[in-house]
Amino acid sequence: MSPTEQTVFRLTGQNGFEDLQPFREPVPKPSVGEVLVKVRSVSLNYRDIAIAKATYPLAIKDNVIPCCDMAGEVVAIGPTTELFRLPDLVVGDAVLAPISPSFLYGGDKRLDGLDFAWSSGKQDGVLREYIAIPAHSLIKLPPCKAPRDFVQWAATPCTVSTVWNAFYGNTPLKPGDTVLVLAKAAGATTIVTSSSDKKLDFVQAQLGADYRINYKSTPDWAAEVQRITDGKGVDYVIEIGGPGTMQQSLAAVGREGVINIVGFLAELQGNLPDVTMIALIKSIVVRGVTGGSKQQLEEAVRFMSARGLELPVDKVFAFKRDEIIAALKYVESGSHIGKAVPHVVVDLEDVDALKHTTP
Repeated sequence: MSPTEQTVFRLTGQNGFEDLQPFREPVPKPSVGEVLVKVRSVSLNYRDIAIAKATYPLAIKDNVIPCCDMAGEVVAIGPTTELFRLPDLVVGDAVLAPISPSFLYGGDKRLDGLDFAWSSGKQDGVLREYIAIPAHSLIKLPPCKAPRDFVQWAATPCTVSTVWNAFYGNTPLKPGDTVLVLAKAAGATTIVTSSSDKKLDFVQAQLGADYRINYKSTPDWAAEVQRITDGKGVDYVIEIGGPGTMQQSLAAVGREGVINIVGFLAELQGNLPDVTMIALIKSIVVRGVTGGSKQQLEEAVRFMSARGLELPVDKVFAFKRDEIIAALKYVESGSHIGKAVPHVVVDLEDVDALKHTTP
C-alpha cells in the first residue's frame, strides 16, 4: 500500500539553518504527464547555504523546500492522453531530475534568469520523500543496484550541468585545451586551485589533475598559471569566486580564452578590474553560466556512463533535521573536498554503513 503522507523539510525563514523544519504533508498524486518519484538521495550545494542565510541574490518564496539536486525512483505514473505521451519510463526506473523541469534545451533567455531553478524562489525544491515531476523533464539512469548508486548520481545535476554548459554551451572545449579547473576526462590539461593541500593531493592523485596551486601560499596564482603555460594562459577558467577573484582569472586566461562565471563565493577587495580593456586586448569571452539544461545534463550523464566516471562524495548524512543541519554546516565550512563539486549528500534510505564515511 502506497503511503499517503511524507516528511517535507521547509525553510520557515532565512535567518540560518535553524529555520529548517520538518512537516508532515500529503504525498502528491501525479497528474497528466507526470510521474511520482520516491526521492532516494539529495545533494547539497553552496546556494543552499546562501538561501538559508538570505545571501542568495534572487527572491525566495515563503516556506520554500530547499535543494535542487536529487536522484530517485519512479513509483507511480500519472494518466496519459493520446496527445501527451509519456517518455519511456516505467515504475522502478532510476531517474535524475535536472535543476528545472522547464529548462529543457539550449540557453535560458527568460528575464527571471536563475529563478528557473526549483530552490531559487518560485518553486519548491527536493528535500522531501516524494515529488511529482513532469515525465519529459526526467533523465533515465542506468539501473541503480545499491544505495551508493543513487548517492553518486544525486551529486551530479547542478554541478555537472553547469560545467557541461561552461565547456560546451558556447565555444566547445577541445582535447588539448588548458583548463583552470578539473576537466581531465575531456582530454584537457588541467590546473586546479585550492587553499588546502589535502584537497590538492586528492584531486591530483584520484582525479588526475596535471598541475596544482595553493592560492593561500601562492596568492598571485595567475602568475603561476602563466608560468605553467609558458606565458600563454589557459583556454578556460571556471570562475567560482566571482568579484573577489576576477582580477586573477583575467590575468590567468590566455588570448581568445573563456572565463565562465559560475559563482560568487569571494568578497570583493578593492575595486573591480577593468574588464573592458582586458577583454579587448586578449579577445576573451566573459560569460555568466547558470546550471545547464536537461539536454546538457543528459549529454553529461551519457559521457559519465560511457567513461565510468563518478563524482567523489565526501560524506553522507541521514534524512533527519539535525543531520541535514550538520550537512549544511559542513558545506559552509568548506571542509569538503573540492569547491566546484557538491560532495555532501543527504540520503533518505537506511544507509548507516554509508553515513559520515568517505569512500
